[in-house]
Amino acid sequence: MTRQEVGRPTDRRRLELALEAAGLGEFEWDIERDRLAVSERMAAITGLAAGEHAAEGGRALECAVHPDDLPALRQSRERALAAGDRFEAVFRHVRPDDGAIVCVRTTGIVVRAPDGRPVRVTGVVQDITGHELEEERRTSLMAELDHRVKNVLAAVQALAYQTARQTTSLDVFLQNFAGRLKAMASANELLTAARWRGAAVDHLAAAELGAIAPGQTSWRGPELFLTPRAANALALAFHELAANAVKFGALSMDSGRVDVRWRRVSEGFELDWAETGGPRVAPPATRGFGSTLLEQVTGRELNGQAEIQYRPSGVRVRLRAGAGAIAPRPETVPEAPSARVTELVSPRPVNRPSNLKGARVLIVEDAVLLALELETGLSEAGAQVIGPAYELEEAMGLLDRPIDAAVLDANLNGRSVAPVAEALTARRVPFLFATGYGETGGAPGGFDAPVIRKPYDVTQVAVAVAELLTPA
Repeated sequence: MTRQEVGRPTDRRRLELALEAAGLGEFEWDIERDRLAVSERMAAITGLAAGEHAAEGGRALECAVHPDDLPALRQSRERALAAGDRFEAVFRHVRPDDGAIVCVRTTGIVVRAPDGRPVRVTGVVQDITGHELEEERRTSLMAELDHRVKNVLAAVQALAYQTARQTTSLDVFLQNFAGRLKAMASANELLTAARWRGAAVDHLAAAELGAIAPGQTSWRGPELFLTPRAANALALAFHELAANAVKFGALSMDSGRVDVRWRRVSEGFELDWAETGGPRVAPPATRGFGSTLLEQVTGRELNGQAEIQYRPSGVRVRLRAGAGAIAPRPETVPEAPSARVTELVSPRPVNRPSNLKGARVLIVEDAVLLALELETGLSEAGAQVIGPAYELEEAMGLLDRPIDAAVLDANLNGRSVAPVAEALTARRVPFLFATGYGETGGAPGGFDAPVIRKPYDVTQVAVAVAELLTPA
């Protein structure tokens, strides 16, 4: 034996190492001798005894197969013995040593004599229990996603109908509907970050109030997480109250304040909204959808009730929620939304800006309809639109043009827009993200840039671009 051959594994050992690395156990069924050989690796997977045993015409391979899966296994094997050269089957296997059920995939090769008779079957088995459980989990998650998407679409449709019934102007409808849609989106973003286990009340308050009239809003209470249904309801309630305060209430004046406080009670929690320092308040002459949403929808969705008081000194609202609205603390808790993220989603009325005249603005957005809407809105504001670019390479190819500002989606058909953002940063070209992706607490990729979350009002994007171009 040469020195180079010392320690070199034999072909048999090499095969054993490969089988072990792949998590496979092997067997051999000698049909002529009616004997079954089970390897140690197969024994570890199936709980069958290792060594050579009576094959019993193949029944020894079936002794622990789940009864519901046995017919398909037999059919596959018999078909291969009759005319094929291999068979494969997936079945549940009840381990005879401990009774545990494992999901097994087996593959066998039929060896035939010169006259065509099957004389031996050699095969392997693999424990795919983890894979099957993951597939079941994936199927369950897809079904749950389908359910949630349909619920969201139904809720959006209902919001659109209810908002339309209460408005006579298209501009007012678009403003009110966009604000309510944004409130739903903020709640869903927080829920997604927590894997749909719950959203914190303070995070919901921060998402809606964090950038409205800085120094005029505050919120405080114990850490409290709500179920997805309750979180969406409270997000809409915060939006309706904030929008009303900005238009008619305390936040319509520099001297006004909004204070939100909540506390745990034995049956759930209570939340108080108090406006002070604003104009004198009187009950509205007509009831709008906002009042209906607060008193009926929010109360019911929180398993409690809502009470609105139109005091001369300011609007007061008390929301009472039942225990069913409270969720356990999620394992993953996102950071509270920062003002940098929320500063561009204020419900204050936004008029189309006229100060983008001549500005060269790059649009990078993979959704064609959104890109067209952005192009139209920015063009109407006076901007010279570059693009839109729908793909990463297309966007990179436009960077050699003169650019004053850019609007970037964070994800372009599954690819990060980071290379574009890095190139713009190197050129000191300001940009913002208009996206549904990114971290709740900051801009995608850690870039120092404002963020507008989808769904958005294109006028907000135009205003934000104008702010980027305004000297500090």
